[in-house]
Amino acid sequence: MIYLLGGSGYVGQAYQQLLAQKGIPFRNLRRAELDYTDPVKLTAALKADKPAFLINAAGYTGKPNVDACELDKANCLFGNAVLPGHIAQACTAAGVPWGHVSSGCIFTGARADGTGFTEADAPNFTFRQNNCSFYSGTKALGEETLAGTPNVYIWRLRIPFDHRESPRNYLTKLMRYTRLLEASNSISQLHEFVAATFACWEKHVPFGTYNVTNPGQVTTHQVVDHILKSGVCPKNYVFFKNEDEFMHVAAKTPRSNCVMSSAKLASVGIQMTEVNEAIERDLKNWKRS
Repeated sequence: MIYLLGGSGYVGQAYQQLLAQKGIPFRNLRRAELDYTDPVKLTAALKADKPAFLINAAGYTGKPNVDACELDKANCLFGNAVLPGHIAQACTAAGVPWGHVSSGCIFTGARADGTGFTEADAPNFTFRQNNCSFYSGTKALGEETLAGTPNVYIWRLRIPFDHRESPRNYLTKLMRYTRLLEASNSISQLHEFVAATFACWEKHVPFGTYNVTNPGQVTTHQVVDHILKSGVCPKNYVFFKNEDEFMHVAAKTPRSNCVMSSAKLASVGIQMTEVNEAIERDLKNWKRS
């Protein structure tokens, strides 16, 4: 049996779907039935139920975007930095291995040679550099909190998308925003992300940190070209002149735009679809809400 925390969110629902499809028993633990933010209560539940594995998809992202985190810093800090530590405490005490959904938004740009950041690279979009959003800062702190924790996977998700219209879907966001910012990014197909992360447990690959992004990178213009080619949303897409204009007009806090390497994930035998191919496939199968 699997424990799932944060099962009602965009990512958590995808985990529920995957586990149901695989016929794997799981408990979607809701805070209303058990306050899993309390390490004592979570430890007791883990010792009683003895799950084989725990997935933490809980966290604080802000709605409709990370700007909202600037207005609710206490909950953002707790959900992204404190809660992972509490879960680690409980899982260690109960002897339960687990996986934590982190974020690639703790990086900005690319490596000096233009390649994607690897798991060996230190995050460069954090409170330590004083250049980040509050959301990114707390996600980086969450990883620091877990440093040295045994029997845990840290899975870095990056700008999730899939084939279904949703305010959380990157493709939907590009279709709905009035103006767009041109940037290069690595991104994660949602259902491939959850399948790849769960495969880490199924295949018993070494515990540690993994960038779970679709191979390659895309620019905002390239994604828009895919949308236009698909015919899903044939409107006139308008772009900001530069990031300075974007920050002045549309944003309250800096955004992470970065390129990441998923070579480590591939090295343990877990493959994801090339990013352009994944985008084209999801737009071909587009489902409106």
